[in-house]
Amino acid sequence: MEMPRPAERLFGLIGYPLSHSFSKRYFTNKFTTEGITDAAYELFPIPEIGQLPELLQAHPKLAGLNVTIPYKEAVMPYLSDIDAGAAEIGAVNTIRIGEEGQLTGYNTDLYGFENSLHAWLLNERKSTEGLSAYVLGTGGAAKAVAYALQRLGIPYACVSRKPEGAQIGYDALDVAHTPLIINTTPLGMAPKTKHCPAIDYEAVGNGHFLYDLVYNPEQTLFMRKGAEQGARVKNGMEMLIGQAEKAWQIWNTE
Repeated sequence: MEMPRPAERLFGLIGYPLSHSFSKRYFTNKFTTEGITDAAYELFPIPEIGQLPELLQAHPKLAGLNVTIPYKEAVMPYLSDIDAGAAEIGAVNTIRIGEEGQLTGYNTDLYGFENSLHAWLLNERKSTEGLSAYVLGTGGAAKAVAYALQRLGIPYACVSRKPEGAQIGYDALDVAHTPLIINTTPLGMAPKTKHCPAIDYEAVGNGHFLYDLVYNPEQTLFMRKGAEQGARVKNGMEMLIGQAEKAWQIWNTE
């Protein structure tokens, strides 16, 4: 029996932990269904971002990486170059590895989120006018979300448990008058599905839109509490697919 040849190009995901990763399943299925036989995708859970150079040395066939929690900002000093959009956002979730080993950082979260949110809002209310938003969380994903809202002309405030600068705390939220609420925190992600952001869900109504970047479970507690009050809700699966396809495009651009 002929053994399959090792993949000529290796891609993967760095972060910690990676027990509920979407990326490996998505790309492995993509390679199978599209007949891509020269590529493989693996998970690389690294407890410290300082282990990245060692990882690259151990896997010389690496051609691209996705980056997830908690390294979307911490990875930036390790890069040879950063795309202008990612630099302005201040977070990287996709790395292209050149033939000489140079690392170029991009932010495809922006692409995935902006397209998903815009299409959803246009479908549900025909316009983004008159909206204001709360961005729950202040990590790398929150930075991409905030940048997308800025591009869409939707005023927003970033919300943190420990607010700094222009950020606000959860006790200062005016949920009743802020129709769009976006959760960028991991609260509610499996296996800790009984958790959710501490907002006043009783102030949510049928004019609200709750978008959760979490995709596992399909309906988070954040979404369920909103839906029970009449809000329209959406999870992060469409965003994830969008950012993954954009990453694949970047990795395969000559």
